[in-house]
Amino acid sequence: MRADDLATMPATQALLVEPGTVFEQCFASAPSCAPSRASILRGQYPHNHGVLRGSEKHWGFSLFRELGNETSNIATWLHDAGYRTGLIGKYLNNYPSGAAPNYIPPGWDEWIGVTNGGYEDFELNEDGTLVAYRMSDHPYQTDVLSAKVADFISRTAASDDPFFLYVAPRAPHAPASPAPRHQGKFAVAPVPRPPSFDKPGVNKPSYVNAEPPLDVKAVAKVDETYRTRNETLLGLDDLIAALVAALDAAGILETTYIILTSDNGYHLGEHRIVAAKGTAYEEAVRVPLVIRGPDVPSGRTSALASVIDLAPTFAGWANAEIPAFVDGRSLSPILHGDPAVWRHALLIQLYRDHPDIVEGPPAFKALRGDSFVYVEYDDGFRELYDVTVDPYELDNLAGTADPDVIQTLSERLAVLATCAGAECRVIEDAPIAGQ
Repeated sequence: MRADDLATMPATQALLVEPGTVFEQCFASAPSCAPSRASILRGQYPHNHGVLRGSEKHWGFSLFRELGNETSNIATWLHDAGYRTGLIGKYLNNYPSGAAPNYIPPGWDEWIGVTNGGYEDFELNEDGTLVAYRMSDHPYQTDVLSAKVADFISRTAASDDPFFLYVAPRAPHAPASPAPRHQGKFAVAPVPRPPSFDKPGVNKPSYVNAEPPLDVKAVAKVDETYRTRNETLLGLDDLIAALVAALDAAGILETTYIILTSDNGYHLGEHRIVAAKGTAYEEAVRVPLVIRGPDVPSGRTSALASVIDLAPTFAGWANAEIPAFVDGRSLSPILHGDPAVWRHALLIQLYRDHPDIVEGPPAFKALRGDSFVYVEYDDGFRELYDVTVDPYELDNLAGTADPDVIQTLSERLAVLATCAGAECRVIEDAPIAGQ
């Protein structure tokens, strides 16, 4: 889900955005689902949790489990703090490969995990029992998950136990497929054409320069993808409305934090990238983050946030112990007043260690600040953008900027790309000369 997808979800606007805080600068730890989801669960950058994705060796669930990440994450922390924990939806890529078909990770009291399938033909592990939902019965995954969310809330609220529920629908993951009731809702909606649409820009990396101008067929694919994705998100919008209604009916809406975010963004023709993720550009790395809850003000903040901040934020709300390995920080200081110190930059990483991966960008490390993004690719190419004056990242300044500025950014990126735990926060908080 892209950050700007929020604008097409009316219930979410009314129920979360208007009464909550919108983080306008929240970023994925990687523009790829498995590494970013592992970061959400562990509060770590990919180089520390180890789920790098670039090959089978560095794939999602099996490696997350193999590395011992399941023994300590937001589920185990909150479970040990007395919370009833539940997961409904997608866990990590390739779950449950390498484990028993009905495997349930530690720390989760209730588990409804998607094991395979798409929007209309899928299987769920429902607390250890595999249940198939077949197309012939006309299920729709988002709606099935929505009903289970409402059921979890009503049952758990009745017990007065504090709870943590991780809801992870497929929507709008490709190939997007809207519920029948939403098909055609965006059929005539105008498709955004930002200045970067079908334009690579100046001094771009070779993988961008290699993209041909968008022909009629490519533009049609962008348009269809945009409309289908947004129709699919209307099902998620309905889920959010049902979730809020269930909390309200249980009498706990005003004492519950609700967080909406995503694991990565998506290109829709920007820089001639038709429909893909995996880049260092804003479309792929900027994600929505909206928080509604007790004493959370209505408004927006430009404070830099990352998905690595979610786990320590949840743990802080629950008074759970936060392990020393956590790289991220609680977002509460932003929600409840201006902190004396906040990060000046954060890290975004993409690993490409498989020889068969030839499409898309090479591996990169990126330093994202309040007003800039600096990228170093493994092939030696560099990018630098002033996103205040060039928000669409069309003019790469890396070749013309002051060499001392480039050196400063490169040194900061190098130490952040190898940091761990509290060291990451210290590095992030240090001002950057010239920025």
